[in-house]
Amino acid sequence: MTAMPSKDSDALQALLQKTSRTFALTIPMLPQPLRAEIGVAYLLFRIIDTFEDATAWTPAERQKALGDFVRLLAEDATDAAAREAAEGWLRRPPVDHDGYRELLGDTPRVLGWYRRLDAPARAQMRTHVQRSAEGMSRFVDRTDATGALRLETMADLHEYCYVVAGIVGEMLTELFVLGDRHLDGVASELRARAVAFGEGLQLVNILKDAGADAVEGRTYLPRQVQLAEVFTLARADLRKATEYIETLRAAGADRGLVAFNALNASLAIATLRLMRDKGLGTKLTRPQVAGLAAHVAHALDVGLPLFDVQSLGPTRTSASESDHA
Repeated sequence: MTAMPSKDSDALQALLQKTSRTFALTIPMLPQPLRAEIGVAYLLFRIIDTFEDATAWTPAERQKALGDFVRLLAEDATDAAAREAAEGWLRRPPVDHDGYRELLGDTPRVLGWYRRLDAPARAQMRTHVQRSAEGMSRFVDRTDATGALRLETMADLHEYCYVVAGIVGEMLTELFVLGDRHLDGVASELRARAVAFGEGLQLVNILKDAGADAVEGRTYLPRQVQLAEVFTLARADLRKATEYIETLRAAGADRGLVAFNALNASLAIATLRLMRDKGLGTKLTRPQVAGLAAHVAHALDVGLPLFDVQSLGPTRTSASESDHA
């Protein structure tokens, strides 16, 4: 792709800051054109996530929006269709979050950025966004009369995490392999760990946001599963995430690509450890986030290990996790 104009790069970064503090911090670490591709990809997935979470809408309205958005990714979709869709979504906004509402209004601009990406990257995004949207639609179908979604079993949790995050891990891996020829020889190793990486990050988000989600009618922690099992699964997934990142590093991937993944994983690992010690919903402070970013940068600069595996915590259930269950 031709370089994204600076005014578009600034606008994209502003939308990231309004919709995800974490990715607003990590995406700028990436080299171009991956930075633009993954920035746009995040916003595409954030749009369908907003429809999935749109409890102000009926299930049928949410499913229609998901389908309509996927159709806007087609090669023959028009700017006029994107403007009409965005105007329709905002006549009765699906959420109260100002950043998400602004993103929906900016859908035509986001799709314009998407259409200027290289064709192979667009194809990966279109395929994976469609798969995720179809999976989200199935979960919307499972909401009750009040629009609430409640997961019941570990199988439900695995399926949900795959739909909203495992597929993202698969897409990111394909974009990484397209964007960095150093990864040709390790692509199969990365693909084998991509779903677990995505699931691990999602499980940490579910644990961190459990209270707020419950208020909005979403219960992702299965009622038939001990909380300790979710912690154990998250730890196992994040160990695979560290293996994924060490594979990138050993293969000679671009420093920014390694840093992007390493900081995302480091934030999740630290948050999981914090919740183990202090309870669900506990979040990292800004100084803690800054410290982790500095550690990743220093480790990459001088060749130190990126991760202390012990920081993932015990391989078995801890007493504090059992108490939370």
